[in-house]
Amino acid sequence: MCMPMTGRRLSSLLAYVTTAATGASLLTGCGVLPGATGGSREPVTVMTWAPDQTRATNMPGMPAMAQTYARWVNSQGGIDGHELRVLTCNEQNTTAGAAACARRAVREKAVAVVGSYSQNGRAFMAPLEAAGIPYIGGYGIAEDEFTSPLSYPVNGGVASLVAGHGMQLAGSCDRVSLVRPDTTAGDKLPELLDSGLHKASHRGAVDIPALEDAAEYTEQAGRARTRAGDEKGCVTAVLGERTQTFFDSFRRLPREERKQKATVRISSVLGSVDQPVIDRTGGPHSPFEGAYVTGWYPEAGDKSWAPMRKVIQEFAFADNRVDPADAGVQTTWIAYTVLKEVVENLHQDEITATEISHALDRGERIDTGGLTPSLRWKYEDLLGAPGFTRIVNHEVTFQVVRQGRLVAQKPGFVDVGETVLSAP
Repeated sequence: MCMPMTGRRLSSLLAYVTTAATGASLLTGCGVLPGATGGSREPVTVMTWAPDQTRATNMPGMPAMAQTYARWVNSQGGIDGHELRVLTCNEQNTTAGAAACARRAVREKAVAVVGSYSQNGRAFMAPLEAAGIPYIGGYGIAEDEFTSPLSYPVNGGVASLVAGHGMQLAGSCDRVSLVRPDTTAGDKLPELLDSGLHKASHRGAVDIPALEDAAEYTEQAGRARTRAGDEKGCVTAVLGERTQTFFDSFRRLPREERKQKATVRISSVLGSVDQPVIDRTGGPHSPFEGAYVTGWYPEAGDKSWAPMRKVIQEFAFADNRVDPADAGVQTTWIAYTVLKEVVENLHQDEITATEISHALDRGERIDTGGLTPSLRWKYEDLLGAPGFTRIVNHEVTFQVVRQGRLVAQKPGFVDVGETVLSAP
């Protein structure tokens, strides 16, 4: 039964997170939201999932950002008067975990899955498609995110990052070694990197597959350094959370006397290397100092992130999982920005999954405040690249690590659409 709430008690209730045995949680409230005009509008229930405490890449900041966003928007009266309820789920980096999260979203009548991370696209998209639930702003790691008609990606995924990274490296590197996961998704990365390198008539990269959950990478690091050569060689690793492990192995390689002065530059893409990783590995003294990094969004210090930073400061409650420089947190913020604009524009007492997907398909144009180009998913906006047909944002940013900070190597966005299209 609902009891009358003071402002303090209601804020506490909205901040309360209950954890189910499955590792999922639900942020909810009871009664009229602060600032709402009445209690007649139905709550909007969504889900955000990501792997946590696994041996491979973990993204705990994404569900934590979703909960933070819900606390903030509910304190403002919800989204157009609708209380935002956020379910979270540990996807566990497994097909079974991804499918279980998707089935729970269906069972709990979620109207969208928002700002989530999973490599197991086939496992989660099938249940969502069967229930007509849109997938908004996934991280961009699974191919199904860019082929399913119910997926609405906010970035160009790893495809745009890696193709753009080839463009970024082409002007500075004579030879490039690419260390990437020995997985089906990883098999596509050499062609994408080469498509960027070939924009400058550059030779292709040396492909070095590696286990994505290895404890060390000494063998792969040695091969990568040798094949990159002594003169203007570059070693790039795209191994998600294990990229730091790879470059630690790379740093520990013994150097022959003749190579003492050799300069081998390292590089990666956002999500494999980001500001939190640089901070953890020494900041200005990090092994990533001087590294090239390709990102989806403006650097973390850009003023466009100020609204997100304010929300995190006021509503994350010192939750250290919610790092404003984390690419997963940033993607989740943008994904919820999309959801908010769509619900506000629908302006209805009850919001359904079908209405959200239809609004996006009709060409709802979303302004993300300069964090991306304006987003729209009409047919004519889709890039249509084989395997990545749903890309609508094919712009990236070129960054570099200077004095321990990721900063812009060149201002603004770089369009990599043609480069992605040219990949085999």
